[in-house]
Amino acid sequence: MNKNEIPLYPISSVAELLEVHPETIRIWEKHGIIKPQRKGGKRFYTETDLKRLIFIKKLLDDHLNLPAIRHYLKLYPCWYMQDCPRCMRSSKYGICSKPCWKEEGTFCQVSADQNSCANCGICSQKP
Repeated sequence: MNKNEIPLYPISSVAELLEVHPETIRIWEKHGIIKPQRKGGKRFYTETDLKRLIFIKKLLDDHLNLPAIRHYLKLYPCWYMQDCPRCMRSSKYGICSKPCWKEEGTFCQVSADQNSCANCGICSQKP
């Protein structure tokens, strides 16, 4: 198991880090935006989950509502993957780029010709 995928953070700690109420995170979960792991009926979040939640909070701060965020996240086939494929990552703006949820200041992009992405197995998947 990747060290970023170990469920370490309880909801109270995550809420404190994000400066939101724990119920806010539960609402995000009810909307299908985040899927925390559970231990003994309690929610625990991984380092990667924390990055997802930070991205969600940024989208909310940019005035997107939860249904819009849920739709927007469908544009990220790597949302629930442990590791994003390299073909989806770029440090520059591209024709089909969008801000990367995992690394601030980077962008996800599918090559305009689709050839560099054809073998990753992600581009052909349905979100």
